[in-house]
Amino acid sequence: MIKIIKDKISIDELKKIAKNRFGDLIKAVVDIKKGIMVIDGDLHSDEEVLLLENGSKQENLLGINIYPENKNEDLIEFDSMINLRPWQENRSRGINDPEIRKKVTEIVNQLIENDLST
Repeated sequence: MIKIIKDKISIDELKKIAKNRFGDLIKAVVDIKKGIMVIDGDLHSDEEVLLLENGSKQENLLGINIYPENKNEDLIEFDSMINLRPWQENRSRGINDPEIRKKVTEIVNQLIENDLST
């Protein structure tokens, strides 16, 4: 069930969601302006639609995959078709701008209840 995460979610809950959905990963879309994310959709585009319906702007939404069993730089995979945005100078499924990658990482770390830096 797709849900918007505005407050902290435990890493254990993410592990359960991953196990029930794709095994080891959770698809997520992060709104870098609002500092929120949506998780647990079949597709990043499904999650993107939910955020758009709730007032987010498409240019602020980025798709990622979260691997809750991993830590540090292996927790987040910056890969989604919704990231393909030539008009924003992003011509790949990744997130090419290091500042935007950093912002996405900060938001994810703020929303997941766990010390991910260890």
